[in-house]
This record gives sequence, C-alpha cells and structure tokens, in this order.
Amino acid sequence: MTSSDLPTGTASASGLDELVRVVALLRAPGGCPWDAEQTHESLVQYLTEETHELIEAIESGSRDEMLEELGDVLYQVIFHADLAAHTDGEGFDIHDVAAHMTAKMVGRHPHVFGDVNLETADDVARAWDDFKAAEKPSRTSVLDGIPQGMPALALADKVLGRAQKIGLLGAEAAFPLPIESEDQLGPLLLAIVSAAKSRGLDSERALRTALRGLQDEIREAETTDADTTVAVDLADAGIIGLPR
Repeated sequence: MTSSDLPTGTASASGLDELVRVVALLRAPGGCPWDAEQTHESLVQYLTEETHELIEAIESGSRDEMLEELGDVLYQVIFHADLAAHTDGEGFDIHDVAAHMTAKMVGRHPHVFGDVNLETADDVARAWDDFKAAEKPSRTSVLDGIPQGMPALALADKVLGRAQKIGLLGAEAAFPLPIESEDQLGPLLLAIVSAAKSRGLDSERALRTALRGLQDEIREAETTDADTTVAVDLADAGIIGLPR
C-alpha cells in the first residue's frame, strides 16, 4: 500500500476520523489479510499488552511514549468497533461506542449536567456507586461488576475498597504494619513474593484463592440484617475474613 491508497476524507476530517478510515480500509476486502482474520477474542492479548505498555509510559513520565501508547490503545478500541460493525448480531460502530459513553458520563455526572449538588471530589466518590446502581438495577451485591480476571493484587484492592464503601471493612481493621509510603510498601510486597517463591508457592494463586473466600463472606454478610455492623479485622482473623 502506498500513501496514495490511504483514504483522504474531507478537508475538515479530524485525525480521529482518518484513523477510523484507515482501520476500515485495513479490514476491508483487498486490505490486510491478517487484520481481516482477527476476532474480538484473538485481539485480547494485544489489548492487554498495549494497556500495560501505556501504564508503563505513564509511570515513566515520558510524554512521547505516553502519546504513542495512548494511540495504540485507541487503535484497539477502533479495531474492535470496526469488527462489531461487520459482525452479525453486534452491529455497532465507533460512533455508537462514543454515544453510549457520552450518555453514561452525562448520567453519572448529574452534579455537572443536572441539579445535584456535589461540591467536592469526596462527595462525587461517595455518590458514584449510587449513580451506577441506578443504571444497573440487576446488580444485587457490591461485588457485582468486578472483573475476576484482574491481577490478584489489583483485584484485592478493588474488593477491599468495595467492602469499605458499605461498611464491611473499616480503616481500623487494617493489619497493623508500619507502612507510611509506597517506597516502604514496595519492598515489603517484594519480600513476600520472594519468600513465597523460595518455598515453591504461587503468590498470585494464593491471593486469588484468599479473595474467593473473602468475596463469599462479603456476599454472605450482605444478606444479614442491614442494621448490623460487620467489620473485617485482619489482625485478629489471621487471614482476611468476616466475623459471623
């Protein structure tokens, strides 16, 4: 393909419009055979890789790398949308994706687009779950919607955060470790993984197993009397658990 083969669009077309056209051309008959054969499932590995590369660019503080990696993630979104536009039973495109996201963000920001008064970031954070609950009334647990395929450490943070929000885990329940900064936390986590590895233990699997038990206990606690205060005490429990 030469530069003359690229779609030109109109003079007012944005860079985003041009990228959408390029993806469509690559996947169209006569385009790229590899692109034409991809599916949502086959692309998952690339979405995962590009997301981690973006995270690395953000954490490194490199402006040029972040620009590039944001583009790579955007490309994945546009590729999936083009796939959906040409897949029976899906039938949506990037414009539908954008419209859906716009409607979601407007609905979750009634303090900006409506008459709800939320003055601080903490006010917004406290109200966020209520906004989501109004959108998804079928969810019955605070844990619903958490992707279980997340890395175990990120999943633990998410599960514990949800438990805190509904009062199942208070700040006083945290295990009493003298940790004041991430500079202190990082070496401690590394030491735990190192100790596990030296004994042939899988840290990721161990934490994921513990999290399954914790989530079962959270769901059970949610079915108890709503007026009953339940708290996780990590120090006394030995392992994370909700008292009966």
